[in-house]
Amino acid sequence: MRKFVTMNIEELTGYCQSLKQATTEILWDDVLVFKVGGKMFCMVPMDEAELKMNLKCDPDEAVELRERFPAVQPGYHMNKKYWNTVLIDGSVSDSILQMWIERSYRLVAAKLSGSERKRLGL
Repeated sequence: MRKFVTMNIEELTGYCQSLKQATTEILWDDVLVFKVGGKMFCMVPMDEAELKMNLKCDPDEAVELRERFPAVQPGYHMNKKYWNTVLIDGSVSDSILQMWIERSYRLVAAKLSGSERKRLGL
């Protein structure tokens, strides 16, 4: 397995916050949550030794990613049909991680009402 130099929590936060109209808050005392239009697209537990994130996925893609990447697991404490937990352990490149974050963001943004997307300029 190839090991990549991978993003840290600051780089992950910066990338999520760079997405249009993304907001950030801390929920449940220790989970960094990124939202668009008030809906979650990425969650990062801050009390864990290993950096990981939960991302929303198309149901078919969620299963495919779990089969292809050992670092991708069913979403912890989430609906496993739509959410994956991704371990940021160096086995997946930053560019792929960013692509998955952006896909999650787009899936969530696409489910917002038309008026909400228009209000946000999405």
